[in-house]
Amino acid sequence: MVYPIVAYGDPILKKRAEEIKKDTIDLTKLIADMFETMYQANGVGLAAPQIGLSLRIFIVDGEPFDEKKLKGFKKVFINPIIHQESGEEWPFEEGCLSIPGIREDVYRNEKLKISYVDEQWNSKEEEYEGLAARIIQHEYDHIEGILFIDHLSAFKKRIIKGKLTDIAKGNIAPAYKMKFPLLKR
Repeated sequence: MVYPIVAYGDPILKKRAEEIKKDTIDLTKLIADMFETMYQANGVGLAAPQIGLSLRIFIVDGEPFDEKKLKGFKKVFINPIIHQESGEEWPFEEGCLSIPGIREDVYRNEKLKISYVDEQWNSKEEEYEGLAARIIQHEYDHIEGILFIDHLSAFKKRIIKGKLTDIAKGNIAPAYKMKFPLLKR
């Protein structure tokens, strides 16, 4: 099932998501639906709050983004915790399925260490760097109630304020199904 992507302005995107308890939801279906939704929207990552669910889960598949560097980088992160971010901060132009049409440079650390459980409920602790780390950091922010635009300067935020209002009101034509919090019906 393809979910509508929740647009900027919906309170769920600014809320810290709830931890998932084992055997409380149909994870297999949720994960399949999340991948189907992400692929339909041509994304490389998707967090549960972006489909209206306040759950600590996100998925990634970076291969379509960079076939060489991210080959096989398709994962599910349940109840993740980033323990450490290290290395140089580097800029990269980020975008977000919940904020279509806006892309801005965001500075993030080049490496991270994360623990999580996978879809079989196995505990994992792994380290990532470069684009893989960036995709994880971006999606992790979503389950913490942080959007990539929250990393921008006040000046940059003022510049894009009108575009953000248009997104929240549904005054855009996205290439995928979305749910707009301020759309007047």
